[in-house]
Amino acid sequence: MRNNTLILAAALSLAVAGVANAHARLITGSPKAGTTVAAPKALTLTYSESIVAGSSSVSLADAKGAPVATGPLAVDAKNRRLVTVPVTGKLTPGAYKVNWSMKTDDGHTMTGDFGFTVK
Repeated sequence: MRNNTLILAAALSLAVAGVANAHARLITGSPKAGTTVAAPKALTLTYSESIVAGSSSVSLADAKGAPVATGPLAVDAKNRRLVTVPVTGKLTPGAYKVNWSMKTDDGHTMTGDFGFTVK
């Protein structure tokens, strides 16, 4: 019986550790990573957890690393996992990189990037 208790305790501690170490991640972006698209009017990013708008950012750069103008980041009021950033600068044909930094409700900040090409 003691062995069963130890096994159960170990399993529970591993399960709790797995939940505690889970961090939010980017589920999808629009445009999708690696795709070739017409110049988008906005970037739309969906995350696995709710986002804190004031502590999050998205930037867009061309193939040379020059920044492309974007409007203010907006978190959807009903689905706080959905972030939209208007693209206000002109996108000419070529490669672009989206860099993002998002703070989630649990206080963690995550970062990442992805690229797409404008035809």
